[in-house]
Amino acid sequence: MGHDLTVRFRKARRDPELTVVEGFHALKHALRFGAELVEAVAVDPDALEELARDLAPDLAGQLSGRVEKIDAEDLADLAPLVPRTGVVAIARRPPVDLAAVLADPRPAPVVLLEQPKNMGNIGACIRVAAAAGAAAVLTTGENDPWYPDAVRGAAGLHFALPVTAVEALPASDRPLLAIDPEGEELRPGGLPARAVLAFGTERHGISDELLERADARVAIPMEAGVSSLNLATSVAITLFSWRLSGDV
Repeated sequence: MGHDLTVRFRKARRDPELTVVEGFHALKHALRFGAELVEAVAVDPDALEELARDLAPDLAGQLSGRVEKIDAEDLADLAPLVPRTGVVAIARRPPVDLAAVLADPRPAPVVLLEQPKNMGNIGACIRVAAAAGAAAVLTTGENDPWYPDAVRGAAGLHFALPVTAVEALPASDRPLLAIDPEGEELRPGGLPARAVLAFGTERHGISDELLERADARVAIPMEAGVSSLNLATSVAITLFSWRLSGDV
């Protein structure tokens, strides 16, 4: 079983229709938001069920019979960083209808990450976007936002909202706001409904092409001499400025 299992998990890491979910916290959120599990293994399935009863009673009983027991040595072959809770799973990525996402009439903003580089940062952005009630997270560039490192960084919250990579932001009726140091200072209630909030890389910021497309630029206020914030921190500040304005 060990070799075949390793092959399946390695293939799942490269499969554009699947992802690997590592650890109970990520698995908990994935199941809570309707993830379709293909396969799940754990060193101690009974202990995992107890953990669910203690930390996620809404999921109690959902793991019974769905998680196969595995040796600790085999588990180490399935995840580069072995989760302390001893569980990993393969889940199917939910389809994303990009046109429907952009046409969604709710006031919630869409987060656009342009060329994000760090998988942990991508995951952290998705995690905070889910917490704030964003409409979706879109990414451009070569990095897959569903790569297992990003799913782990998001604690499995990819399943809580649409997450997908795009070659470029399609045209829509949503106002495009670039989060940029040269913009007008961010203030509560200052973001239009249904905005696309665009964030660039920490090193280079937003591309000139996207800045030219933007309907407005918004700057996060910072003390003099501080040149930038962590990407996930910038996303959190901007989203919760919107959420706390009462326009949810």
